[in-house]
Amino acid sequence: MKTIITIDVSQVTLRHRMVTMRKYLAIDAGGTSTRAVLLNSSGHCLGYGTAGGGNPVSRGVTAALESLTQASMQALGGAPANISGVLLAMAGASMEPPMDLFHERFVELGLCGSVMIESDLLGAFYSGTYQDDGCALIAGTGAVSARIEGAELVAVADGTGWLLGDNGSGFWLGREVARAVAAELDGRGPRTALTGLVLTELGIELNVAQRSQGRLRAQQQLIVKTYELSPIELSRFAPLVFALPQDAVAGEIAHRAASHLAKTLLAVASSASATGPASADAGGIARTPGEVCAQPLVFGGSVLTKGRTVAAEVLKQLAAAQPGTAASASMVEDGVVGSAVLVLKRNGIEVDAVVFTRIQDSLAALRG
Repeated sequence: MKTIITIDVSQVTLRHRMVTMRKYLAIDAGGTSTRAVLLNSSGHCLGYGTAGGGNPVSRGVTAALESLTQASMQALGGAPANISGVLLAMAGASMEPPMDLFHERFVELGLCGSVMIESDLLGAFYSGTYQDDGCALIAGTGAVSARIEGAELVAVADGTGWLLGDNGSGFWLGREVARAVAAELDGRGPRTALTGLVLTELGIELNVAQRSQGRLRAQQQLIVKTYELSPIELSRFAPLVFALPQDAVAGEIAHRAASHLAKTLLAVASSASATGPASADAGGIARTPGEVCAQPLVFGGSVLTKGRTVAAEVLKQLAAAQPGTAASASMVEDGVVGSAVLVLKRNGIEVDAVVFTRIQDSLAALRG
C-alpha cells in the first residue's frame, strides 16, 4: 500500500516569499557617525544611510534619536516602510538606554516588530565573520578586546577609558608622541622627527636660542598647548607614528602599542576572573593562544586598520605566545555589516557564508 503525500507548492512558495520579503533595519550607532542599512531576510541590502553620532551615551538621547532617524530615513529611501525589526549596535549597550523612546521613533518609520540593542563589539566582530565563536580587537581612539562564544560576549578586556586604560589606542599613541617630543626638547629623550611634526601642527616655532626661566620657549608653549587639549584630543598625534616608518622613536612607540594590544587580546583568551580561573560562569572557557589563532579573529579601529604595522606586530606576538601557531585577522572599517548579520541572527535567520557574502557585496554596492 502506497501513501501519497500531496504538497501545495504554491503555499510553500508563498510562505518562502513572505519570509524573504521581510525587511529589517540594522544600525551601527557610533559616537561620531551613524550608519543604517535596510535589508531583507536573504541578506540583500536595499538601502543605506548615514548621519552624525547616534549613541545616546555620548551624544544625549535627543541628538542620538535625530541621527538615528536621519540615517534610517535615508536607508528607507525617504519614506516609512514595513520593518519587521530594528537592531542597533552601539557602545554602552548595557547601560539601559530609553527603549520606549527608541521604539516610538521607529514605529513612526514603519516598525511592526521590536527594537534590539547589541554591543558595538559584536557589531565589529560580525563585520568580519558570520561564525559565532572568536575574538575581536578594536583600537581606535580607545582600545578594547572581546571574546565571543555562541554569539554572545563572554569576556571583555580594557575599553576602560584614558584614565584607567585604553592601552595601545589612538589616545595612548598620541600621548606617547607628545611625551617623546617633550623629552627631546629638554634632553631627556633621543632626537625624533616627531618633534618637528608636532610643533608644526600646534603652531610652535622651535628656536634653540629662545629660553624663558631656563626652559626652551618652544617646550613651554608645548606644555601650555598640550594641556589645553582634552586627554582624548591627544589622539590627533597618533597618525604621526605611522607617517614616520624610519624614525626609531616612532617605531618604538608603535611596538609598545602592539605589545599592549596583544596583552589585551590574550587577556580575553585566558579570561581570568578576579576570584580565580575562568569558568562557564566567569568569562566562559579559557582559551589558549593557539585556540584563539584557530578561531575567527577580527581587527577594527584606525590604529589596526590604518597602522598595519601595529596589526602585524600584534599577530606576531600572539603567535609567539604559543610557538607553532599562525595568526591572521580580518580587518573591518566599521560595524555596519555586523549589525546586518546580527539583526538576521537575532530574528532566527541563519547566516552562512553565502548570506554573509551577499550582505557584504550588496552593501558595498550601496556605499559606492
